[in-house]
Amino acid sequence: MTEPQAKPFLRPAKILLMLLLGLLVYGVVLVLWVPAGWVWHQASRYVQLPPQVVVQQVSGRLWDGAAGVVVAGFPARVQWTLGWPSLTGLELPIGISLASSQSRVEGTASIGWPGNLDVTARGRIAVEEFEDLIRQSGGAMIEGDVSIDRLRLVFADNRLQQADGVGRWNGGLVTWPMGNQTGQAEFPPMQANIDTTEGGVALTVSEQGGDGPAADASIFWDGMMELRVYKRMVDLAQQPWPDSARPGDVVFRVRQPILPGGF
Repeated sequence: MTEPQAKPFLRPAKILLMLLLGLLVYGVVLVLWVPAGWVWHQASRYVQLPPQVVVQQVSGRLWDGAAGVVVAGFPARVQWTLGWPSLTGLELPIGISLASSQSRVEGTASIGWPGNLDVTARGRIAVEEFEDLIRQSGGAMIEGDVSIDRLRLVFADNRLQQADGVGRWNGGLVTWPMGNQTGQAEFPPMQANIDTTEGGVALTVSEQGGDGPAADASIFWDGMMELRVYKRMVDLAQQPWPDSARPGDVVFRVRQPILPGGF
C-alpha cells in the first residue's frame, strides 16, 4: 500500500497568483492614497491649459481631492471623487462639483475609451458675481440667479458631439446699455434651452410658457456664431417698435466668429 504524495503548499501557480493579488492591492492602495498635489505636480508639465485657467492649491488624494482654480479672473474650487472603473464599458465615472463664492454646479463625468467624455450637471449661477464681465462686454444684466435644471455634454473625437440642457430664471429687473444711458425693464420668468443641431449647438431663450423664442444663438463647428433677436424680445423689454412687425419677426441679426478654428 503506497501513501499519497504530499504536494508543496507554495506551488509556482500559487506563488504567481499571490504576486498578482499583491500587485493589484498595491495598485488600488496607491490610487486611493497617493496625494493629488504630487500627481498634479508631475502631470502639470504635460498638460496644456488655456491661458485663462490657473490651477492652485491641489489637495486631498487622487481618488478624492480638491483644487483651487482661477478661470478668467474668477476664483473657484473644484472637488472630485473617482468611482470604480467599468472594465466591460471601459469607463471611469467621476463625481465633480465646481463652486465659487456665490455659484455652484455639480454633476458627474464619465471618461471612456478612447478619449470620450460624457458630462451631466445641474446647479445655480449667481449672475451678480459676473457683473463686471457682463458690463465690459456690453451685455444685459439681470438680477437674481439662473438655475441649471439639466445639462449634458458629450465629447468624442476631440469635438462636442451632443449638447442638451435647460436653464431657468425667475424674472425681474433687466438693465442694458443704450448709448450714454441705461435702459431697463421688468421681465417675466424666462428659460433657455440648449440643443445640438446638424451644424453645431443652438441656444434658445424664451418666456416660460410663451409661444415662441425671444432670442436664439447658433454656435457652429467652424467657430462662427449667429445671434437673432425677435420682436417678442422687444415687447418683453417694453421698447417701441412699428406695429406692423409680428412677434416672431427677426429684428436684429448678427453673424461673427467667436473661436479661431472652431470646436
